[in-house]
This record gives sequence, structure tokens and C-alpha cells, in this order.
Amino acid sequence: MVSALPMPYPRAMTPDEPTDEELMLAYAGGDLLAFETLYRRHRGALYRFLLRTLHHRADADELFQETWSRVIVARERYRPEAKFTTWLLQIAHNLAIDRFRRQRPQASVEETEAVLRTLDAPEDDRPERVLSEFEQRRRLQLALEDLPEEQRIAFLLRIENGLGLEEIGEITRAGRETVKSRLRYALARIRARMQS
Repeated sequence: MVSALPMPYPRAMTPDEPTDEELMLAYAGGDLLAFETLYRRHRGALYRFLLRTLHHRADADELFQETWSRVIVARERYRPEAKFTTWLLQIAHNLAIDRFRRQRPQASVEETEAVLRTLDAPEDDRPERVLSEFEQRRRLQLALEDLPEEQRIAFLLRIENGLGLEEIGEITRAGRETVKSRLRYALARIRARMQS
């Protein structure tokens, strides 16, 4: 079973390291180490995307496993027409949309606080700084929860995963201007919420 522990953002690749697309093609050819490298590179970002999209750790855990299972099943059909990260996040996005259609999860205050405590713990543990950083994360989480689904997903794909407008459009099956509009509205709502 694949571990769902969130990891820090992936480190920068050196020029001699294979690209994600090369690794996926190698994995399709039977190289299991290539899959392990892909998993290490992308597990943290994928898990954070799912957790912030779904709000429930159990749901994120389940779809995290299912996303990697789908990657494994689709390895022989994989074609590097888009970036690997775009393809991976599209699988996760589609699974999340299916989950939303079946049931719309709502995170409790306790769950949200527990998740935020486990993500990115502050290095400086002075009480006033911990409280301030916790309050900022809490406000951001609440602001994200208040966003319409399309805006939240576009925002997370842009900010959490660093994807461009075209890549977000590929994942969400929306046009470039629609993605720009969703991001603009999401940012305006988040700013207003963070300032209140």
C-alpha cells in the first residue's frame, strides 16, 4: 500500500535527472525504480491537493491510493502529450469530481484544525508566532472552503502545484479565459476573507 504522508515540496531537479515523462515511459517498460522516483517526487503535492480539495483525511487517503492505482493500471497506455504532473492531477481531479457527485463532504472545525497542525508546522515555537501562523492557516482554510468548487480547484492547482492556465484548463476541461476568471474571483474572495 502506498503511504499517504504529506511530504515537502519536491526539490529542484538537476539536469542529469530524468524527467517525469521519461520516468513514466521507463515504468511502462517495466522499470519499477522509475515509479518509485515518480512517487517520491509527487506524493506530497498530490496529497495536499486532494486533502485541500476534499477536506476529509479519509477521503484524501482513499483517492490518493486510487490515483496511484490508476497510474499503475494506465502505465502502458501513457503518452507524454502533456506534463506528467498535469496527467496525474487530472486523474486526481476526476476522482474528486466523482466523489463530489456522490457526496459533498464538509470538514468539521476540529478536523480542519487537526489537518492544519500536521501540515507545515512552524519552525519557531514561540506561542505568539504559533498562534499567528495557525490563525493565518485557519483563515486560509476557511476561505478555501467558502470558494465555489471550480474556483477552489483552479486556485489549488495554480498555487499549490504551480500549474499554468493551459494546464489547469486541461485538467478541469475549461477554457483559458474561464480559468483566468475563476482564479481572479478566487483570489478576490480569499483576500477579502483574509482581511476581515
